[in-house]
Amino acid sequence: MKKYTISEKDGYVLVENQGGATLGYSLDSSVGLIEEDGYAFKDLNHTGKLDKYKDWRLPQEERIADLVARMSVEDIAGLMLYSAHQSLATTGLFGTMFAGTYDGKKLADSNKSISDLTDQQKAFLKEDRLRHVLLTAIEDLETAVTWNNRLQASAESLGLGIPVNISTDPRHTVSANTEFDAGSGGEISKWPHQLGLAATFSPALIKEFGEIAAKEYRALGITTALSPQVDMATEPRWMRFNGTFGEDSRLSADLARAYCEGFQNSADGWGKDSVNAMVKHWPGGGSGEAGRDAHFGYGKYAVYPGENFDEHLIPFTEGAFDLEKTGKASAVMPYYTISYGQTEDNVGNSYNKYLITDLLRDKYQYDGVVCTDWGITNDAPKVDSFLVGKPWGVEGLSIAERHYKILMAGVDQFGGNNDIAPVLDAYQIGIKEHGEVWMRERFNQSATRLLRNIFQTGLMENPYLDLEESKKQYGVEAYQEKGFLAQLQSIVMVKNAGKTLPLKEKQRVYIPNRKRPESFDWFGQPIPAVDELPVVPKIITQYYELVDVPEEADFAIVMMESPKSSAYTAEEGYLPISLQYRPYTATNARKVSIAGGDPLEHGTNRSYAGKTNVTENEADLEQLIMTKQKMGDKPVIVTLDSANPTVPAEFESYADAILVHFSSTTQALLEIISGRTEPSGLLPFQMPRDMETVETQQEDVAHDMIPYVDQENNEYDFAFGLNFSGEIKDERVKRYKR
Repeated sequence: MKKYTISEKDGYVLVENQGGATLGYSLDSSVGLIEEDGYAFKDLNHTGKLDKYKDWRLPQEERIADLVARMSVEDIAGLMLYSAHQSLATTGLFGTMFAGTYDGKKLADSNKSISDLTDQQKAFLKEDRLRHVLLTAIEDLETAVTWNNRLQASAESLGLGIPVNISTDPRHTVSANTEFDAGSGGEISKWPHQLGLAATFSPALIKEFGEIAAKEYRALGITTALSPQVDMATEPRWMRFNGTFGEDSRLSADLARAYCEGFQNSADGWGKDSVNAMVKHWPGGGSGEAGRDAHFGYGKYAVYPGENFDEHLIPFTEGAFDLEKTGKASAVMPYYTISYGQTEDNVGNSYNKYLITDLLRDKYQYDGVVCTDWGITNDAPKVDSFLVGKPWGVEGLSIAERHYKILMAGVDQFGGNNDIAPVLDAYQIGIKEHGEVWMRERFNQSATRLLRNIFQTGLMENPYLDLEESKKQYGVEAYQEKGFLAQLQSIVMVKNAGKTLPLKEKQRVYIPNRKRPESFDWFGQPIPAVDELPVVPKIITQYYELVDVPEEADFAIVMMESPKSSAYTAEEGYLPISLQYRPYTATNARKVSIAGGDPLEHGTNRSYAGKTNVTENEADLEQLIMTKQKMGDKPVIVTLDSANPTVPAEFESYADAILVHFSSTTQALLEIISGRTEPSGLLPFQMPRDMETVETQQEDVAHDMIPYVDQENNEYDFAFGLNFSGEIKDERVKRYKR
């Protein structure tokens, strides 16, 4: 008697086993069913036999071992690849920069849709045997569902029928225009940046975020999150500060644990509702010298002047590796940086055997997937370009030798590499060094880890999506409301002179334009100059009457952003990163840098002592001063969109109230300003008194700056925040306040 039922929809078959697995397969893939004891099993490799890896009744590890034994070296090498960025959008940065071709033509010139597979995707699935894909921007939910099913059908038709593990960078923030906010593609819920999540000081909220985000990811076909970023942000100038949980190791550990538990757990443990969390960046990338970032050759070195390397491990070892149900985050990504002076081998972290094998795997018993950050095996012909490789410390090795060194360090996977050839070359190097039996076992070890993340999320049984089912978990009003509440909880009020806030609704408000000169994005693409209102007027008019000139207003809101400056230019070399708006001269900087050296540079001293730098958004300060002068005694509110700690000394005296936020919506800010919601956020970092304390703090040490003290005698220290009654002193503060 059959113990399963079959239904067919939109080109794929759904099989429901009684009390067992739900199977999905595509009619296009020619996969059939095998029946045993009345149950159904997918015939993934078209043999007609019930091989162990197809048998959903068996223990997972037994199935994985059977599949690994059937894989060729080429199969495993392909499994080790993680694709470069793939886009499902026709517009925007990702839609243009990462566009593929369709039968050799651009999309507009073909008869294809954006949900069809590109020539490049077909090639890396079949020829390079790649089974891990990084997805960036998408047009909408239907596009994602259709593309996922086509991608999975193609993979299912090849070889052993191993499905594709799709991943994403964070995509839940309000602003989705940077590399790290991948593009939501429709009505995904909107939450603060990760730094804003930290400002809630609430592990329960972060866990709930993970649970909701996992549902939305699975609706899109995404089974791995390239997050959370748990680097201790002990260097305030670092450009990736806003992607972290701040500078405190204990807070970061608690929130990392909650985040991973939310993503990886479901009601029944691992399964169709779970998403693998790839925690990053081991062993911590938040101590780049002078705040420079290792995406660029000029920022390749992380330094430890405070000899505080071990504390940077705490968010991993006591957070992401200490989960209630699933044990550990299922994957780890090392950062690009060279952890300078911490081991005998000053090479990028993924190349460093001590950091990966001796420390991560042996000491901390981590046996999950370790995946490099993107593009580290390629060459770097320029020291100041984003669009190059990041082979820090191994520039003299060939690309094949770099792959081999990474494998010998204990890493399993190569981020941003679609090409199987250098992995196979590395295998041959290994045979010469260790013999084929040893090298095959090394490949098997990584294959086992990589397949585990595919099996435990249910992809082997059913990688297909039903659009109607996906709609039930995407664009959900309740999820949107939760995200908005999190935005409200993340906003930190640091000043409220004379209880300026809240301000009654229906008053007249003036908001000056935001002005920016022409600049360039990460990829070197020009960003046009702007001089425009930084809000959508109809949102303001739900609360207040928007007026064009300050003289007609009852109060003003000046919307500022953290100061932005460059750490290096080809013309001037190394420059100080400034956290103030006015031009800054680095009179207190190191005369000789701690670390230095690059094949593209003549010297090793990366000091910028005595040099002056400017910020691209000094106009934010100018607009505030102008507004205050014209408003006179009428209230001026500053909203500071904070990507980094900022020196408040230049602007605090011009503001009657200051709200620090992390790319919250205008509506969320107005909820606080109007008093509909009381502020409850706390600073997850220190706000420095001046640039001298920034220059003299140690890159690897938390809480070592002198905090700014304002006119109200408020100290802008870690865990500080105000509500309408005064300083917040609840249980969160007691747990984390230093």
